[in-house]
Amino acid sequence: MLDIKFIRENQDFVQKSISNKGVKLDIGDFLKIDRERRLLLTEVESLKRQKNEFSDKIGKMMAAKQNPKDLIDSMKTLSQKIAILDTKVEEICSKFDNFMYNIPNIPHDSVPVGLTAEANKIIKEHGKMPKFDFKPRTHIEIGELLGIFDFGRAAKISGTGFALYKGYGARLERALLNFMLDMHTKKHGYTEVFPPFLVNRKSMTGTGQLPKLEEDMYKLKDDDLFLIPTAEVPVTNIHANETLNEKDLPIYYTAYTACFRREAGSYGKDTKGLTRVHQFDKVELVKFVKPETSYDELEKLLADAEEVVQALELPYRVAALSTGDMSFSASKCYDIELFAPGVKKWLEVSSCSNFTDFQARRANIRYKPADRQTSRPANQYVHTLNGSGVALARLVIAIVEVHQAKDASVKIPEKLRPYMDGLEAIRPS
Repeated sequence: MLDIKFIRENQDFVQKSISNKGVKLDIGDFLKIDRERRLLLTEVESLKRQKNEFSDKIGKMMAAKQNPKDLIDSMKTLSQKIAILDTKVEEICSKFDNFMYNIPNIPHDSVPVGLTAEANKIIKEHGKMPKFDFKPRTHIEIGELLGIFDFGRAAKISGTGFALYKGYGARLERALLNFMLDMHTKKHGYTEVFPPFLVNRKSMTGTGQLPKLEEDMYKLKDDDLFLIPTAEVPVTNIHANETLNEKDLPIYYTAYTACFRREAGSYGKDTKGLTRVHQFDKVELVKFVKPETSYDELEKLLADAEEVVQALELPYRVAALSTGDMSFSASKCYDIELFAPGVKKWLEVSSCSNFTDFQARRANIRYKPADRQTSRPANQYVHTLNGSGVALARLVIAIVEVHQAKDASVKIPEKLRPYMDGLEAIRPS
């Protein structure tokens, strides 16, 4: 969340910033609620101080064997007023909190302004687009010929929007996960963690998925727990309500998890194959850093994710997302997109985001500066970042469609072959 003091002092700037994100909230209305809340809190605290003073006086009068009846009557009246005000305070604080949790993060000055993906800016293109002397097949067609996907049986088991990987398809999925985890831990310096796939409401609120995106999440009926939409949620909350030491920053984590998304509102969009599924695997990268380094860390995060697709010999492009296409919590975000020649689409496989102190305020993640003699506050909020390093199943789509041959075989990228026992290609039986 944003700093309330910052909102009070920069009303017009905050209003413009959230409007650029496509969020319709009136900061003027919010500040009216804030003023009313502060007035009520001041009033009720004043009455409670009076009540404590009355209580002390009553105790002294009784010790002196004096009759405190008038004071007792006054204190009863005061208690009734406090009870009424406490109810009002509870109501206004609830309105205040609800508003605060629905205000998005402020976009960085360098972010392209626009409300849709059309305003995104392509900042990099890498690799050569594949050329075929035949009509490239889709991953669905290749998967059927190779026997590596079975969407019909997946639908029988779970419904539409799910995938069943078979044989070398399942092996490819496992190989990619191990390949990426090894790269990020051995080469890029991340510590691997394996978090829970179910998280509580507090964790989902801390990273910004709730309350705004609750309809997109899978929620357990009998428990207030959610299937994770991304490892960002449990991994960021590892340090919720903690104060870290500056000497321990930056902290880098990587994690494999399955991810679950209802994709509410996306009915009819890319429902065939692996393009848009309710369950998918992903290797996530999460950083906890000092505020002054966070935008440099974002560039490093992007480079770490790019190295994955470079190693897999896939052409890609990087887009700087516009204000309206970024996530609710992000201040700046890059997307890595792979081209799938069979379905003829660019597919996003990684979003690398800097959340500044937005998530840290919600999850209460601070750090203690090493030099306590500085003019900086004793404890500051860290900046959090996360990125996909990278996401399947769209990565599988790109590999299958880019590296396909005329006979429907699929070449295994050279650096992935050690994870496939040296297999050079998946071929039709």
